[in-house]
Amino acid sequence: MAKLLCDVRGTYRLEFLREIEKQSNGEIEISLVVGDRGADLFSRPINTMKRDWRHERLRKHHMQDTVHQSANLDLLSSNEFHDMATMAIDHFQRVSENYNYNAHNLDNLQDYLDYYYMLTDVIAQRMIEEEITHVVFFMTPHLGYDTVLYQVAKSLGIKTLVMNQQSLFNDRFFSSGAIDDYGVFDPSASDAPAIPLEHGKLPDLFFMDGDWQKPGATGKLNAKAVGSFLKYVLRREPVLLLKPHRLYTLLKRVSDVYGSLPDWRDPFAHYFHKNALAYYEHLAEFDRGTVDYEQKYVYVPLHNQPEMSASTLGGRYRDQLLMIEAIARSIPDDWQVYVKENPRQGLFARGPFFFHRLSRIPNVKMLPSFADSAALVANAQVVGTVAGTAGWEGLLSGVPAVVFGGAWYRSLPGVTPYQEGLNFAQIAAQGVDHAALEKAYGALVDRSHEGAIDGLFFDKIDGFNSAENAALVAKSVTKIIQGDVPTTYGKL
Repeated sequence: MAKLLCDVRGTYRLEFLREIEKQSNGEIEISLVVGDRGADLFSRPINTMKRDWRHERLRKHHMQDTVHQSANLDLLSSNEFHDMATMAIDHFQRVSENYNYNAHNLDNLQDYLDYYYMLTDVIAQRMIEEEITHVVFFMTPHLGYDTVLYQVAKSLGIKTLVMNQQSLFNDRFFSSGAIDDYGVFDPSASDAPAIPLEHGKLPDLFFMDGDWQKPGATGKLNAKAVGSFLKYVLRREPVLLLKPHRLYTLLKRVSDVYGSLPDWRDPFAHYFHKNALAYYEHLAEFDRGTVDYEQKYVYVPLHNQPEMSASTLGGRYRDQLLMIEAIARSIPDDWQVYVKENPRQGLFARGPFFFHRLSRIPNVKMLPSFADSAALVANAQVVGTVAGTAGWEGLLSGVPAVVFGGAWYRSLPGVTPYQEGLNFAQIAAQGVDHAALEKAYGALVDRSHEGAIDGLFFDKIDGFNSAENAALVAKSVTKIIQGDVPTTYGKL
């Protein structure tokens, strides 16, 4: 019997689990559920290190009343330990005081390491006690607690099934047995028919607003921003209430930021921090620039952070400046690297040193926020990205892509995974074989699975039925676990 630990957030995913047990005819048991309140392990207290006083069973930390058993010894002795710990710490930082009001109390590297050592031991104990055979993720781990679940499972030799749904596939999802395998498959091994792709027709991305791609009016300070500002002052610097001049000066800087950036960018509507103010002041300096499409360039649109595409699928290139530095030293002397900030980006991973470091890289130009991404893709020699949709847009426009992480399309024609010494001019000259792309794309879709695993896509499916969708997802997952259907990438 397969005994599953499942990372499940969202009540609709609990329906997936019920269907999996039902369809497996007793061959699969859901042994542990990690996720929202009511699960065997509640994810939020793991990330915030706080008790949940509203939940009877969770009035203590997950590590309270536990004893060290060296259950995490395989992880600690792994050759990849330092890389794993660094990734987990990076993911836990998204809940630190610099980025959240409801934050944990970890202050320094040693705090993070101590917590990581203890948490991995506790999680490993639970997996061993429950005799878990598979750990199932309905989204690629990237939130901290799920990162630890994945790493512990791998260190113990427990199979992992990692699923993910991309924005172009409303009713299908991808799977892999390991994060590092994401995007890796052999299109030539498939006899699936080609799927026509209209050359130059870019996908309609529901999470992107057309107003983000053109100049517009600048913003104005609003009530939400003032509320976030006052919340920060009361929590972090109440002494400013006794210094009205300094308080006014700080609020004036906030107002100036709004007046310097497009009105669609609302920097402090949900969260204010003085470091965030410094980030947006730096960003505003680039919003007066222009774009020279006659210049030969590699287009690099930055990922939003912290999010799965860079934070997990990027590996070491979750440090996106490392990617830009690699591109800058690989391109011809007369090329430039055009960098555009993500319209959803905030303070995380973008402190003042980010811009100082960026300014030191030769042949790099930071573009204004209103620069047209479609035009930037179409006129580029190469698109460079960790794992972003822009690389796929480049392929559709006949522009090759160099990817630094686990892009879902990284095994398709026209894509080159980055390695030191790449000849970008040669890659640009090779272009994209559109017929081969259509054939390989057909092979990829053939290896995907039926069902929508992310609630964001439900209202984009005509006649969507929750029960029918749960049955489809459960059928796909059950067949993968039982070995009747291969994972999209790599193997289980």
